Amino acid sequence: MSTTVASNPLGSESVTKLMLKFSIPSIISMLVGALYNIVDQLFIGQAVGMLGNAATNVAFPLSTSCIALALLFGIGGAACFNLKMGAGEKEDAAYAFGNAFSMLVISGVLLAAVSLIFLNPLLRLFGAPDNVMPYAEEYVRIIAFGFPLLIITAGGGHLIRADGSPTMTMVCNLAGAIINTILDAIFVLGLDWGMAGAAYATVIGQVVSALIVFVYLLRYRKTDLQLKHFIPHFSHARKIAAIGMASFLNQVAIMIVQIILNNMLEHYGSLSVYGDAIPLASAGIIMKVYQIIFSVVIGLGQGIQPIVSFNYGAKKYDRVWSAYRIAVITGGILCVVAFFLFELFPKPILSLFGDGSDQYYQFGVRFFRIFLFFTFIDFLQPISTTFFTAIGKAVKGAFLSLTRQILFFLPPLLILPLFMGIDGILFAGPIADFLSAAVTVIMIFIEWKLMKKEAPAFAS
Repeated sequence: MSTTVASNPLGSESVTKLMLKFSIPSIISMLVGALYNIVDQLFIGQAVGMLGNAATNVAFPLSTSCIALALLFGIGGAACFNLKMGAGEKEDAAYAFGNAFSMLVISGVLLAAVSLIFLNPLLRLFGAPDNVMPYAEEYVRIIAFGFPLLIITAGGGHLIRADGSPTMTMVCNLAGAIINTILDAIFVLGLDWGMAGAAYATVIGQVVSALIVFVYLLRYRKTDLQLKHFIPHFSHARKIAAIGMASFLNQVAIMIVQIILNNMLEHYGSLSVYGDAIPLASAGIIMKVYQIIFSVVIGLGQGIQPIVSFNYGAKKYDRVWSAYRIAVITGGILCVVAFFLFELFPKPILSLFGDGSDQYYQFGVRFFRIFLFFTFIDFLQPISTTFFTAIGKAVKGAFLSLTRQILFFLPPLLILPLFMGIDGILFAGPIADFLSAAVTVIMIFIEWKLMKKEAPAFAS
C-alpha cells in the first residue's frame, strides 16, 4: 500500500465520522439547489399567480439540463480524481480535475447559447400553452445567462468536495441561495418586477456562488494544479464522462420525463375538468417539493462518493459497504417521514404557494397521494446509482439511472392515459417507483456477492 493511501483519512478514519463530514454539507448543498426553484415558486405564486408557476414548470427542463452537465463532469471528475488518488496516481488525478473543470465551463456556455437562440421552440417543446408562453419567455431569457454559472457552481462543488472540503461546497451554494431569497423579496414583491425579478435574483445569486468556486480553486490542496491540466484532452475527458455518465443520464432521463409529462398534463388536462394550466401549475409545485426530499437522498449519495471511491480503489471493501449501509438507512428514514407528510398534509403544502380554485387543490391532492405513493422506497435507486458510479462501474450505474425515469415510467405514462385520461398519469408514478426499487435490490445483492467472492474476509 502506498504512503498516500495509508495516510489518507478516507482510508482510516471512522466511516460514520466521514459520512457526517461529507454528507451533511452535500445534503445542505443539494437542498440549497432545490430551494432556488422553490423560492422562485413561492414568490411568483404570491405575486404573479398560477400562470407564473406554470411558466417555471415549463422552464424547469433547462435547469435540469444544467444539473445534468454539472454531474457529468463534476461527479465524473470527482470520482476519477478520488480513484486516482486512492491508487496513488497524483498526476492523473490532477488531469482529471483540470479537464473536468474546463468541460464544465465549455458546456455551460454552449447550453446558454442554444437556449437563447432556440428559446421559443424549446418552450413549445416543453409543453408551454399560449397563456403561459409570455411568462416562460420572460423568465428564461434572463436565467439563461446564468446557466454557465449554475453549471460551474454545481459541478465545481463536487471537485471541491473531492479535495476534502465539503463545507466549502455548502458555503458556495448557501451564499447564492441567501442572496437569491433576499433579492426575490425585493424584486418580485417590493419592486413588483414579476417573472423578471425572480430571474434576476436567481442569476445574481449564481454569480456569487460561482465566484466563490473560482476563488477556492486557486488554492486547491491535494494536488499541484498547473495550466496544462486544464487543457482539454480527449482521453481524460472520455474517462471523466464515462464515470459521470450514470448521473448525467439520470438527469437527462428526468428532463425527458419532465418534457413528456408537461405535454401530457397540458393535453389531457385540456380534455378534463381541470383545463391545461391547473395540472401544469400544481404538478410543477409538487415535483419541486418532492425535489427537496430527493435532494437530501442525492446528497447522501454524493456524501459517500469520496469514501466509496477511495476505499474501493484501495480494496477496503468493508468500508465501502459500511458507507453504503449508513446512506441507505438514513435515506429510508427520511423517505418514510416524507411519505406520511405527502399523504396526510397535501393541501396545506400546496397552499404555501398561493391560493387556487377548488379544482386546483383537488388535482394537487390527488397528485400528491397517488403519484408519490411509493415515496418511502425512493431512496434506493438514486443512492445505489451513485454507489455504482463511485466504484467505477459506469455501465451498471447508467443502466440503474435509467430504470425509474425511462424503462418503468415512460411506458405507463404513455399507455395508461389512453384508457384512464389524466388519472393514468397519476398511476404511472407508483408503478415506476416500485419496479425500479426492485431492480435496485437485485443489482446491489449481486454486487455484494461479487465483492465477497473477491475478498471473502470483508463480509464475514
